[in-house]
This record gives sequence, structure tokens and C-alpha cells, in this order.
Amino acid sequence: MERHAKPMWIAGARATGSRTDSICSPYDGAHVGDVILADPDHVEQAVAAAHRAQRPLAQLPAYRRADALEHVALRLRERQEEMAAVIVAEGGKPVRWAMAEVDRAAITFRLAAEEARRWSGDLQRLDTDQAGEGRLALNRKVPRGPVLGITPFNFPLNLVAHKVAPALGVGAPIIIKPAPATPLTALVLGELLAETDLPEGSWSVMPVPNSEMDPLVADPRLPVISFTGSGPVGWSILDRVPRKHVTLELGGNAAVVVCADWNTEADLELAARRIAALGMGNAGQSCISVQRVIADRSVYDRLLDKITVHVRGEVLGDPRNATTTVGPMITEAAAERAQAWVREAATAGATIVTGGDRDRALLTPTVLTNVPGDAKVNRDEVFAPVLTVTAVDSEQEAFGVVNDSAFGLHAGVFTHDLATAFRAHRELQVGGVIVGDVPTYRAEQMPYGGIKQSGVGREGVRFAMDDLTYDRSLVLTAIEL
Repeated sequence: MERHAKPMWIAGARATGSRTDSICSPYDGAHVGDVILADPDHVEQAVAAAHRAQRPLAQLPAYRRADALEHVALRLRERQEEMAAVIVAEGGKPVRWAMAEVDRAAITFRLAAEEARRWSGDLQRLDTDQAGEGRLALNRKVPRGPVLGITPFNFPLNLVAHKVAPALGVGAPIIIKPAPATPLTALVLGELLAETDLPEGSWSVMPVPNSEMDPLVADPRLPVISFTGSGPVGWSILDRVPRKHVTLELGGNAAVVVCADWNTEADLELAARRIAALGMGNAGQSCISVQRVIADRSVYDRLLDKITVHVRGEVLGDPRNATTTVGPMITEAAAERAQAWVREAATAGATIVTGGDRDRALLTPTVLTNVPGDAKVNRDEVFAPVLTVTAVDSEQEAFGVVNDSAFGLHAGVFTHDLATAFRAHRELQVGGVIVGDVPTYRAEQMPYGGIKQSGVGREGVRFAMDDLTYDRSLVLTAIEL
């Protein structure tokens, strides 16, 4: 049977070419589809079109940008099962998590539509000093320019949405380079964007090999780069184009602290259930997946028992099955690397409480204790269904362990004490502290990002819109207030 490669989207229109790439399921290696790969001519067309679209898109009435975003949100709901099936096929995400991702993407577009309608700037009176008497400033938010959005494999729809929706909401053209492992989802999203009446060149979705990304990164017509992915790649982009406006959403080794006051059976059951589900969900392939569990010694044993029960209860297997909760990692090589880290920790003295086995890209959900502080599964981002569980003797010690990391994205703190919650917010060196839950919680409207090696800048719809714009002031003189 003849196979037809899925076209890319250049300046809002379908485009084909001679180069293709084959996408296969990480679960069983089955062929999922073929995509057209962009060549240098496609890249030039997309960049030139985005450059030309700056003024038409920025000057488009707010209601038209908002209507386009609302249309995409509606169509995502209508095509939720279809979109989820694509996510499952190319990324190996269990269908229950894929359905949730489509739902979140629809929320992201809806929030961007709402923000687009009220994206106005502000008035500022300047007569607070004598020199400003009779003067008034009108401060408007103006797009910085066309955006290059580079997205990862682990959320092939919602992390694309977090690039596209804020950019179009403020009137900035955007070119999306999806992850080579999962381009099909972004290309289907292009079908929904193509149903809108946005100006030509407002958006493009181009599969580009990672080895050919440099011309896009360096092109001066793309003054803004929004990157989500691995740290080495992200920091290398910033090093190459230090004069561009670059936002980096990178990795983490997210920790959750279970305090001494979180000590009833119901408390520990809730914490263990959330830790297991959000440490193993998406095969641990999330920047804020639970990786390090730090428990007060008074609750450690009971908590560990409950975590172990729940982790063993996770269902590893075919991501198409409704009962599956943990699917494959993105590649067999990724699973092999994670398993090697687990074995390295065990050799150094760690105890494998459960898991540690592998079948191709399927890594058995794993819990480790007695892990040396310098083991890779503690120090680096494991990005796999692997938890380390550590006992501490005080809240102060727990917070110190959280901060003893090169990363700083999210942390979770299970406590009933309001003072502890505020102390965690004050002392933990992270972008977000989640109290009463795991660090994996994220709402589409909240500011999201990290410090240290976890990146620079913030996403979250309104905060991303802020990041993609600058303030331009109009000062009016001889105004009677």
C-alpha cells in the first residue's frame, strides 16, 4: 500500500517536499505515519512570511484574534478522541493522559482568547512630580516580533499550545518546530489553525531535523525564541544568540516534602497515591514529574509502604488500553539509560524496593531508598518512572535537600501548617511551591518556569503574553487631569 506523508504548514498553507521522515510507536515500533521534512527553501518561505505578517497580525482587531483562538479551543474539544489517539500513537502516552492533554490544550487556547480581548496596556499619570504636570502616559503592549517556538516530545499538543496561543493572542507571528519524535500532533493542530481567518504568515508548523535548526535560531527576522526541552540544547541556543529574547523551559528533578504533621492514615494515603500517579504518569517524562520524595522520619516507614503499594498498582503496558497508566518511554535508548542510572545507584548502596526491570522501552515503575546524595537518580533529571525516597529529621533538613539541586522548577509540600507553607514559599529555591500536593500540578493560567538550570522566563498564558511583548509609551503633554 502506498504511504502518503503528512504535509507541513508553511504560512498557514499545506506544503510538501521531497524529504520525509517515518514516525513509529515507541511501544511496539509500529509505523504511525510519515511527515514531510522542511528543506532550506521551506524555512525561508516560513520566516519571510512571518516577517511580512508582523504588521497585519498586530493590527488585527482583538476580537478577530480572540475568535480564532476560541475556534481552535472548540475544535480541540470536538476532535478530542482523534487528537488523543495521535498523541498515544506517536508518543506512547496512555490514552487517559492523552485525553487530559487535549483538554488542557483547549483550556490554554480559551484562556488566550480571553486575555486577547483585554490585552490593552494602561494609562499612567505623570504629575506625581512638578516636571510631569499636565502629562499623561499611555503604555501599550507591543509584540517583540516573530517567534520561533521549539517544542518537546512529552506534551506534543499542550506545550505547542503554550507557544502558539499566547503569540497569536498578542499579535506575534510564530513558527513551530515540533520534536522530531512527535510532529504529527502539531501538524493536526495546524489543521485547526487553518480553519481560522488569521493573516497569511501568522503561523507555520515545520518538522525540521534538529541538526538543521541553527539557521532558524540565528535568523534575525525571528527576534524571539521560546524553547522547551533539554538543558544542554536550551543553554546552547541562548549562548548562540545572546541578543535575542530567549525563554527557556528546561529540566528538573522535582522534589516533594512530606512533613511531620501530615501524619494520619488518610493524609499518607493521599500523598502516596498522588506521588505514585504523578511520578509514574507519562512514564515520568515531565519536567515536574515527582522524582525525589523527602519524608519526615516520623512518617517515612508508613509513607514508603503506601507509595510502594501504589507504584506496584500502576499498570504498565499498551498505551492504547484504557486501563494502562504507564506507557513506554519515548525510545528504548531512553529507557536503557534510566535503567542504567537505577543500577548505578544500587551498586552504590541504594535499595531497589520495587521495579528496575525493562522490556524494550517499557521501564517498570521503580522506587529506590538509601540512595546516595550524589547518585544520578538524585542529582540529575531521570525523566523516567523512578522515585527516590529519603528520610530526614526536620523540616529545615528537608528544605535543604530540596535546594541541594542544580534545578529549581517546582516543589511540593504536604503540610497542614500555614506557617510551614509560607516558610516553604520563602525558602525553597524553585519557580513554584505546591502545598498539599505534588510538584507536578500546573494550571495553564499560572506563571510556570524555574530558576538555576531549570531555565529563564515564564510561561502560563498571560505571563507568556507579557514575555512576548514590550511596553511602548505615548506621552501626552498639556493635558488637564
